[in-house]
Amino acid sequence: MTPIRHNGPDSSGSDHVLDAVRDCVLAVGVRRTTLADVARRAGVSRMTLYRRWPDLRTLVGDLMTREWIDVATRAIPEPTPGTDTRARIVEGLVAGVEAFRAHPLFRKIVDVDPELLLPYVLDRRGASQEALLALLAGALREGHADGSVRTAHTERQARALLLLVQSFTLSLRTMTDEDDPDLDSPAFLGELRALLERTLTP
Repeated sequence: MTPIRHNGPDSSGSDHVLDAVRDCVLAVGVRRTTLADVARRAGVSRMTLYRRWPDLRTLVGDLMTREWIDVATRAIPEPTPGTDTRARIVEGLVAGVEAFRAHPLFRKIVDVDPELLLPYVLDRRGASQEALLALLAGALREGHADGSVRTAHTERQARALLLLVQSFTLSLRTMTDEDDPDLDSPAFLGELRALLERTLTP
């Protein structure tokens, strides 16, 4: 599957800045991080940051885009003999939910600064969501072509899948009882796998 290209941060000078803001956020959270902290950790001037990022929220947005796209592209397995596209999509999405929930940056934001995620849940799609939709749409087209995925409007199907996995990613811990093997995280991820199989099977 072709890697996603996006319009966010590139590797020609901004990755070390994004690494710096990631370290700051992991240490103290977004609200306690300042552009001065990031500049100091990255070894650049504040004016260098301001020329590219007008405020910390924009900088954190680029960081989230980089991190979330990396998680998603790593989750979808490469084609292997005997494995159809539907199986790759299902296993990739389940693995992606697990990876997102375990990601240190995601966990820090959910625990300390959850309001940062609300606009992307309630109001609008972000750059990482657009990239994830493109990744899903490409995989779905492959599945339509090989007959392993139910044929439907590709963009609508991709958006429905993203809505489903977002709900599991963001809200799973409100529904689990980790002391009960019938209601713990693995049990619910099994339910997610079943839901995905049923909605994608022709």
